[in-house]
This record gives sequence, C-alpha cells and structure tokens, in this order.
Amino acid sequence: MQITWLGQACFKIQTNNTILAIDPYDNSIGLKVPHFGANLVLVTHDHKDHNNISAIRGIEGEKPFIVSGPGEYEAKGVFIYGIPSYHDTKEGTDRGTNTIYRIEAEGMSLVHLGDLGHNLSNGQLEKLKSVDILMIPVGGTYTINAKEASQVISQIEPRIVIPMHYKVKGLKVNLESIDKFCKEIGVCSTDKMPKLKITKKDLPTEEMKVFVLANT
Repeated sequence: MQITWLGQACFKIQTNNTILAIDPYDNSIGLKVPHFGANLVLVTHDHKDHNNISAIRGIEGEKPFIVSGPGEYEAKGVFIYGIPSYHDTKEGTDRGTNTIYRIEAEGMSLVHLGDLGHNLSNGQLEKLKSVDILMIPVGGTYTINAKEASQVISQIEPRIVIPMHYKVKGLKVNLESIDKFCKEIGVCSTDKMPKLKITKKDLPTEEMKVFVLANT
C-alpha cells in the first residue's frame, strides 16, 4: 500500500488493485488542486476544501464510486465504514457533521478522521478498535488542535499516525504548524517523507510511530 498526502485532509491511497481519494479540495485554499484517477472517492463533509469530487476522474472508463456519509460500503475489494461525528464540540451546531472513515484493505485498518472537532465517544471508539494507521487533523481552528489530537491518539492507540490539516506553504487557511503537534506528541519522524509505503508485515509491533508526510 502507498499513502500520499496532498495537503489539508486530502490523501491518495493505492492498494494492489484500487486507488482511493479522500477529501479532494478546490482552488480556494491556495494549494494546487489534486487531479488524478481513482476507483473510490471518500468525502468526510460538505465543505469546499474537502468535497471537490469533480477533480477526481475515473479509471478505465468507470466513474469513481462516491462515499459521502455514514454507513457500510464495499467496492473493489475494499471495505469502508462511515462513522458519524461532528465538526465542532457542539454536536454540529457551529460547523455541521463529519464522517470518520474506517478503511479495511490489504489486511490493514486505516482511519481518516476528517475534520473531527471533539474527543471520541465510547460508541465511536467501539468502532475504532485495532487501528493500524490513523490520519488525524492537528492544526486547530476548525478541528481538534495539537493537544486534543494527542488525546484522541491516546484514545485510539493506533500503530502509525499521519498528521494532516495543518499549516503548509501556500495554504490560505489559518491553521497551526506541524511543529506544535510534534512537540506535543514527542515522536514525530525528523524527515518529511514524500509518501508512505507499507505492508502488514511492516507495521510496528511495539512503539507507535508518527510519520510526517510532505504535501505533494
């Protein structure tokens, strides 16, 4: 499996026979709009920096399968579980709802938290057991911040953490930098990786690892 971060909450995930796009954004945030082909597109919530489905083309003449809310889905050998959550601490009254996605592929469990705005409930945690790779917002302002992200990581206890939704060069959205999160968590990788290539046998078995990816 290959995981590429494209800035904000947007990821391209390539398995042996499937490409997933998560939260493609539009050109309003100052970053280059991601254009690529995918079999599946996951949208965590209906904000313009997360729902630019038109940027993602299909593959081999097939339109991508769109997932945009809670529920259970299966496509191309990938299982997806959408878990309802909120974009704020007030049950969505400020910024609306958000969908957490659990993705099962190649014997691994990946979770993308979208624009999560709160600590997780017991019901949500029940659906997030044994997570291998966690993609988590850390930049604050519109989501959980560095300290809150650290608390959520302690709740989930994943094997690998990939931070997202923080300040990068060119981004017009006012978010905190990755440095604050790395200081809070204390175990960030020192070099930014262009992408993470991982198989089930590569997963850490003891200490959790945090990989900071370069936004490509």
